[in-house]
Amino acid sequence: MINIERFVCNMFQENTFVVSDNSGECVIIDCGALHPTERMAIVEYIESDELTPVHLIDTHGHIDHHFGDYFVYKTYGLKPEVSALDQYLMEDMLAQTRRFANLDDYEEEFPSVGKYLQPDDVIKFGTHELTIIPTPGHTPGSVFFYCKEEGVAFSGDTLFHMSIGRTDFDGGSYDSMMRSLKNIANTLPPDTIIYTGHGPKTTLARELQMNPYLR
Repeated sequence: MINIERFVCNMFQENTFVVSDNSGECVIIDCGALHPTERMAIVEYIESDELTPVHLIDTHGHIDHHFGDYFVYKTYGLKPEVSALDQYLMEDMLAQTRRFANLDDYEEEFPSVGKYLQPDDVIKFGTHELTIIPTPGHTPGSVFFYCKEEGVAFSGDTLFHMSIGRTDFDGGSYDSMMRSLKNIANTLPPDTIIYTGHGPKTTLARELQMNPYLR
């Protein structure tokens, strides 16, 4: 059994997740924690549950999912792991703080990438593992992280409840997004629980029935 704790972070209301199992190991997904109160909430949760973070993984390379990278590196010694196809975004992180978040005086460092993920990589923690499903469209390197054993997936900004991620940013592609969504619909079981990058969780079955982009 896994435990999934959500933290809503920064001005974009981004979802950061801490995912753990009974071993006490955990992964941090998309750490967008910008403000001290957001970071403290994550630390307090990890300490209260006596967890040991072993990976910081990211569904894609946009700044709202990376504001907490230096905090995680400084606190737990973990560097971000992200698709190699989003390397151009990871190398442009400071500029993104100005371009997307209007933070002209942002001074915090961003750690270097710990690992550029490939589609056949597996993220292991405790007795569980997350596999990678490439879902280009929002960015070239957007991915789902999928735990088959538990029937859950983390969609980043590819799939939301009743919506999808934007495709008009640099590197985005509506056609690629549509292909990715079709692949997800054909690959994952309908009862898969989807934890999204913004907003509430959903299920694939619900989105197949109600989301206009999947119907």
